[in-house]
Amino acid sequence: MARRNALYAKNIKKDINRGGVMTEKNRTFIWGAASLFSIFFTLGSSAASAQDILMNRSPDRQRLLIEGAQKEKQVTIYSAMIVNQALRPLVDGFMRKYPFVRARYWRADTEEIIAKVSAEARAGNVSSDVVEGTGIGELAAEGIFMSPYYSPMVADYPERYRDPNGNWTATRVSYFSIAYNTKQISKSDLPKSYEDLLDPKWKGKLAWRIGTSSGTPLFLSNIRIAMGEEKAAAYFDKLAQQKIINFGSGSARTLVDRVIAGEFPIALNIFAHHPLISKAKGAPVDSLLLDPTPATTATMVVTKGTRNPHAALLLVDYILSKEGQEILAKAEYFPARPDVAPLESLSSVVPAIAGVPENFINPEKLLKYTESSSTIYQDKFR
Repeated sequence: MARRNALYAKNIKKDINRGGVMTEKNRTFIWGAASLFSIFFTLGSSAASAQDILMNRSPDRQRLLIEGAQKEKQVTIYSAMIVNQALRPLVDGFMRKYPFVRARYWRADTEEIIAKVSAEARAGNVSSDVVEGTGIGELAAEGIFMSPYYSPMVADYPERYRDPNGNWTATRVSYFSIAYNTKQISKSDLPKSYEDLLDPKWKGKLAWRIGTSSGTPLFLSNIRIAMGEEKAAAYFDKLAQQKIINFGSGSARTLVDRVIAGEFPIALNIFAHHPLISKAKGAPVDSLLLDPTPATTATMVVTKGTRNPHAALLLVDYILSKEGQEILAKAEYFPARPDVAPLESLSSVVPAIAGVPENFINPEKLLKYTESSSTIYQDKFR
C-alpha cells in the first residue's frame, strides 16, 4: 500500500506541477495526496453501492434517481465557471426542475478546487458531489478522486467529447488564439501562421502565460502534435530567439487586459473569446486563429465518496442537457453539445465556422504531453 500511495502522489505531482511553478498550495496538496487513495479505499460498501447507482443503465433509471434524490435532498458542485454568468443560473435552473433538491456550489480556479477536494478526502469529509473545471479531466484520466458514471445525455455528444470509461464528460469547449492590440498592429501586418511568429519584427513583442497548463505547455504541445517532434524542436529553437515575455502575474483574462493597455502587442495562446468580449465593449483588441487552433474542454466528474449519488447524476444530466448547455451559451461559453450554438458574437473564433483546422487535445493527450512540454519550456524559454 505504501508503494501504491507513493506512486499515486507522484502522478498528482506530475499533473499539478506542469507550468514550471510550484506553489506552497501545490506542495501541501501533493504531500497530502499520498493518503488520498487509502481514504477512498476505506469507504467500503457504501462506495460500492454508490458506484452501482452511478453506473445504472436500467430503463427505470430516471425514476430511481428521482426517488433517491428526494431522500438525499441536496447536491454540491465545485466548479470553475463564473458564478453570476453560469454557475448560479445552472443551479437555479436545476432546482426549478427538481425543487426537492437543494443545490449548492463553490466556485474557484481549478487548482484550488483540486486542493480542496484533496483536503476533504484527507479529513474523511467529502463535501462535493460533482466537480467541473478545465484541468479536472487530466486527473480523471489517471483515475484520481472520481468515480465512473453513466449519463444517457452523452449519446448526444461527439465521440471526442466522451470518455469511453465514463470517468469524465465534456461540459464546455475552449479555443485558443493570439490576441493583438488593434491600435498597434494592423491586420495586414499580423502573423498569419506559427512560422510568421519567427519574423524578427516580433522579437520582444510576444507574451504568453506561464504557470498554467493551458498557457505555455498547451501552446508547445499543439505545435508538437501538429508538426511532429523533430520539426517542432527546430521550430522551438528559432522561437526561443524571439525573447517571448513570460507572463505569470495574473490570469488569462489579465493578460488580455495588458494587451488592451498596450503593454504587449501580441499574446499567445489565450482563450479566443476573451478579446471578442472586450472588443464588443470598444476595447482595441481582437483575436486571430492560427492553423491549427488548439482546443480543449472543461470536464465534469462525480467525486469518489459522494454522499448524494442520485442527486449528483440528476445534476450531471441537467448540465449535459440542451437546457443546461443553453445556459452556458448565454454565459459566453462554448457549449460542448453540438445542437446548442454559441453566441453569434463569439462564433468567429469557432474553428469549424472560421474555416481553420482544429487540433482538439483531449484529457488523455494533455496528460501525455503537458509534462514534457513544460520541460521544453524550462529548457528553452525560461
